[in-house]
This record gives sequence, C-alpha cells and structure tokens, in this order.
Amino acid sequence: MLNEFQMGRYADVLLWGLKKARAARFEKNDVILIKYHHPAIALAEVIFCRIMEMGMYPVQRVVSTPRMEKVFFRLADDQLLTFQVPGESELLSRLNGSIFLNAPESITHLTGVDAGKIGKSMAAQKPLKDIKTRRESLGLFAWTLCLYPTKALADAAGIDLKTYFDQVKKACFLDETEPVSKWEELYSNAGQIKVWLKSLDLKCIKVESKKIDMEIGLGDHRKWIGISGRNIPSFEIFTSPDWRATHGVYFADQPSYRNGNYVKNVRLEFNRGKLVEVSAEEGEVFLKKQLKLDEGAGRVGEFSLTDRRFSKIDRFMANTLYDENFGGDYGNCHLAMGSSYENTFSKDRNMLTPEYKTHLGFNDSALHWDFVNTEPKRVVGVLKSGKNTTIYENGEFTY
Repeated sequence: MLNEFQMGRYADVLLWGLKKARAARFEKNDVILIKYHHPAIALAEVIFCRIMEMGMYPVQRVVSTPRMEKVFFRLADDQLLTFQVPGESELLSRLNGSIFLNAPESITHLTGVDAGKIGKSMAAQKPLKDIKTRRESLGLFAWTLCLYPTKALADAAGIDLKTYFDQVKKACFLDETEPVSKWEELYSNAGQIKVWLKSLDLKCIKVESKKIDMEIGLGDHRKWIGISGRNIPSFEIFTSPDWRATHGVYFADQPSYRNGNYVKNVRLEFNRGKLVEVSAEEGEVFLKKQLKLDEGAGRVGEFSLTDRRFSKIDRFMANTLYDENFGGDYGNCHLAMGSSYENTFSKDRNMLTPEYKTHLGFNDSALHWDFVNTEPKRVVGVLKSGKNTTIYENGEFTY
C-alpha cells in the first residue's frame, strides 16, 4: 500500500537516518547490510539500488520465517541455541552500516515457547552485538531500522491494514514531497531541547502520574540523545541513567508484544535500583522470566520522553518502535529494562571501559525491553544546585 513515490521516499529517509547516525562520512566501497523480513522485499530492492548507486556494497539477509523460528526453538538443544554462524563475527567486523526492515508475518508464533530457550539464544548473540557497539563507538559503523506494515501487525493492533499503513506514512512523512527536509527540521528542534537539558545540570528527575511515582538518578557524565537517525521514526529524547539510583513505582499502561507473548499493565517497583516487586495484568510469568534473563535484566537501562508536538502516532501499533514514540494527547515516557546506551556517555566513548561503565552505573544485559506510559504526567528535574524545575508536562517539554 505504498506507491512508487512513497517507497522511494521511505528509502531516502532510511538512508538519511543511516548517514545521520554515523559520526564519520560513508565512503565508496563501504559495506552495508540490508536485513529484512520477506514482506518488505520491495523496499529492500529500492534500498539495494540506492546503495549500489552510492558506490557501496550491499549485503542481504532475509530473516527466518515464523515456521523456521518455531521449528528452531522446538528442536534446538543447548549447543544449537548458543551456536554462532561461521563468518558472522567477521562480517560484523567489516560492516559500516546496517538497515533492518521489520515486517513480521507473525508476532505470536513463539507463544508457549520455553522462555529459557529464548533467553539462552539471546544471550549467546550478545558478543556479536558488542562488535557492532565497539565499531559504532569508533565511528566506523551505524545502523537504522524501520517498520513495514503486515497483516499480522495490523491484526495485533486491532486495526485494518490500510489504517496501519496510514499511521506509518504519517509518522515518517511519506506523503510529503520532501520528507527528508521534515526530518532535518525535527533533528534541529530536538537538538535545541537537548542543549537546554544539558544546561540545566540535572542530578535526578521525578516522574509523577496517576500510577507512577518514582525518582531516577541520572548519574555522572550523562547526556540526553534522540532523533539521531537510528530509528525511523523516532521522536524520543532519552538517556541511560545510573541504574542504582532508581526508586519508587513505574507503571506501563501501553501493552506490548515480546517473543510472541502479550504483556499488559506492567507495574515495577524499585528500591535502590533493584526490583522489589513485579506484576502484570497479563503475561506476568513471561515478564518475570525475562527480567531474570541475566544479572542486568532487572535493572533500568533507559528513560525516555516523547513530545506530542513531534509525533503524529496516535494509536497502539503492537510494535515497540511505534509504541515507544507514541504522541497522542499526552506524549509518553518509557522505561527500558536491561542494557543501557553507551552513546549517552557525555565524554569520549573510548574512556568507557567495562570497569568504568560499572563504576558509573551503566547497565549491561542481553535484554532491552521498553515499557511505555501514555498517562498525563509531570516530570520534575532536580538540579545539582538543589532547585527543582518542571521539564515536561502535558505531553510537552517546557523548553
């Protein structure tokens, strides 16, 4: 349901995002991975052509089908669950860019699969993720991703496929003649907010809504980032706080799907960074298992705010990329459990050794799961000077 012009604009926006996300310029002969589910093959073809025209090398990878994934987890023993494809680490060590076109034909096919098996497979892939993280920190690699609508996504969101496509077009400005110009404008506006947040010299933030009452310590040498090109669309501005300085209650009123499991109305209670109580109206057993995936899975890795003036997403989409960028009437905040983002470190990332990360309270985990709250809320910043100031209210930054 994207015409030829919209498909081309989508490709242009994704390549804009990839370029923005990399510190260094892309050059001729760089290697770019195009990873996609089969329903997105038409968009993959357009991107393939664009990359070739830029003088770079495209590498294709098709994601396993739902049937393949089900068979894998049904038959795989521990050795196969932790198996790494020969040559994969070598490829990742050469990659300069990666574009993922997420177009799942099913999002519930792994329902009932042993969560321990899923967790073991995820943990085994973490060293490959670390290769990309290291290359990104050196300016040698960048990534971006997007969503291509499918009937499975539309059904899970409770809407028809045309309505789902309309949300994607609206969110990515694909009906605009020059969508890249629109993204440049958003990039500039977000930059001003990030400069303002930095100038406040925040010690911690307090989040208050009908069902949230929590304090999050930001930690030393942190910065707020967002709208960097890494996700299309992305309207959030976020940071990775010191996980040890999280206290109080968080509530996610936005449901989510993860590995085929539906989780709704999640309540998380923290004391000195540690989870002391976890509950969910639906999916509680799966949730608790995921939050014990490894030592860092039960710790905070990210806190994010989305300004409703930026985002045109106004309904549940059954996909984290869109749901974490929900605009609606009151914007959203989300809290991610699991891995933190090293690029929220405000100094030279080469300084961020594993030991220094631990010292600063950056979290490390194979998990990263966003829990979204769309209630009316107020976020108060506690400055290092001791003063308080409201930084976000009624879905908007107060800048």
